[in-house]
Amino acid sequence: MKRLHRPDLYGWSEFNPDRNIDFHSVLWVRQGGNIAIDPLALSDHDRDHLAQLGDPIMIIITNSDHVRNAKKLAESTGAVLCGPAGERDSFPIPCARWLADGDEIVPGLRALALDGSKTSGELALILEETTLITGDLVRAHEGGRLCLLPDAKLTDKSAAVASAKRLAALSGISAVLPGDGWPIFRHGSSALAELVG
Repeated sequence: MKRLHRPDLYGWSEFNPDRNIDFHSVLWVRQGGNIAIDPLALSDHDRDHLAQLGDPIMIIITNSDHVRNAKKLAESTGAVLCGPAGERDSFPIPCARWLADGDEIVPGLRALALDGSKTSGELALILEETTLITGDLVRAHEGGRLCLLPDAKLTDKSAAVASAKRLAALSGISAVLPGDGWPIFRHGSSALAELVG
């Protein structure tokens, strides 16, 4: 796993040749138990590194297209699975907890539900008011510039744009970690403002 912009955040990735971008997973290493977000399959190296850092006690899935390796990781670690409340009736795997807009998941980590993306109530996560972690709606297909999911994949473009504007209105975001595409480690608020400008 690669260390990200904070000493308590790590990530691992998988290149997707169809979209020509990387898919990403995040691990937050914390005293109360580690949290994995949208976990991909682990290489042997990443599995060993995870064992050193500590298995997750919780796995958060931002949308049904990001289930990825969550169920297998939960089965091997005993982690609690958390999914978006907006997809509760159709989610492909059972979750112990369903996250709605504004929920404080654990101290320092809050969920925001987004509208208009390809799935209902897709989650974005705000970590300690400075790091935004997104699933599918907000992404980055080129370094240093955020973009939205292509129009053809959106269920409601005006709602998607409104969701992006809501994220851009957050103050103090330094980093944006999208599930798909390039991370932005500095000046995240500026990148979000440019996205909706």
